[in-house]
Amino acid sequence: MSVLRRRLSEVTTKIGSGFTPSGGYRSYRAAGVPLIRSQNVLMRQFALSGLAFISDEQHALMRGTEVQPRDVLLNITGASIGRVCLAPGEICPANVNQHVCVLRCSPELDPAYLAAYLASPGFQAFIVQSQAGGTRQALTKELISTVQVPLPGLASQRLLAQRLDELEVQATSLRCALAEQLEGTHALRTALLAQFFADLDAANFGSISSQARTGSGTTPDRSRRGFWAPAECPWVKTGEIAFEPVLVTEEHVSREALDATSLPRLPVGSVLVAMYGQGKTRGQSAVLKIEATCNQACFAIWPNDTWRPEFLQLWLQRNYRELRTLSESRGGNQANLNGALLNAFEAPVIPLDEQDRFVARVQAQLAELKQVQATLQAQRRDIDLLPSRLLAEAFA
Repeated sequence: MSVLRRRLSEVTTKIGSGFTPSGGYRSYRAAGVPLIRSQNVLMRQFALSGLAFISDEQHALMRGTEVQPRDVLLNITGASIGRVCLAPGEICPANVNQHVCVLRCSPELDPAYLAAYLASPGFQAFIVQSQAGGTRQALTKELISTVQVPLPGLASQRLLAQRLDELEVQATSLRCALAEQLEGTHALRTALLAQFFADLDAANFGSISSQARTGSGTTPDRSRRGFWAPAECPWVKTGEIAFEPVLVTEEHVSREALDATSLPRLPVGSVLVAMYGQGKTRGQSAVLKIEATCNQACFAIWPNDTWRPEFLQLWLQRNYRELRTLSESRGGNQANLNGALLNAFEAPVIPLDEQDRFVARVQAQLAELKQVQATLQAQRRDIDLLPSRLLAEAFA
């Protein structure tokens, strides 16, 4: 965009941040005048959740940083530095703390246009460059004032901002549609496993502990450097158990740790189950494809003569929801699985050659489904990058 550029100090009537009232969070009220903090300022979107409130008396002391409708809000410190959005009219009058800068446009600068420019890759790169060599992420009023903004006519600014908003809405709609399709593939995977295993309802069943050696690991003392260096044996954590073969691990332990602690030596073909973990982790399973050990949150099933590792893992995957329900029924503060529950869990006992044929059929179906998921995930990544590309093109 080959147009005149103006310093922000020349096209704004206000650039400034606020402060946190004396007493910090203890001074917040259940209702009152909104106090905007950095967590409320997302990239081109305002988040009402987590909005704090202050008293009218405190607001009167902060009149100098009062927020008006369509002021531009810019995060100027911390990990969220550079996030920018417009102040929604329904929360005004409001105020900001010291982590948020208020920019009020003069009549020749459209606020939505300015917010789009500040969200563009060019300005975000400027933020990164301005922090080079520094020990603290922060944008000062003086630095912000010197930023030069391309300034076409007001009508052109508004047209560009409107077009970018429309494209963002379209991108959001596409993102939601792809999320629904991905969720559908997960449901289809569950249905496929249920359908395949339905043919085995009449099979004999055996508990895991009656047919295989089982156990769990531990976390070696992290203050003992000799337990973690040299990094000689892969150490599996629950976050690495995700219905896919375990081929690598983030951390390793030393042979000294293996000898001095209760860490198990797990052979290739061991089946792992996450006994607890955040979000969807609990109940997920995987086949170990390397010699390794694991932490105390992993339940390990050694290779045995009753089940092929892949067959047993598919059975556990088919029963993912049931495993989670089992752990939830235990009560307590944390819904975790444990060794007793998993040792007692039963799996079909059928001849090994039948297991081989079964696994081949199921994995062929799941491979096709994974390809569909990979395509959808690639499309989602492209859509996630779309707003940034559009902003880059708009302010090239």
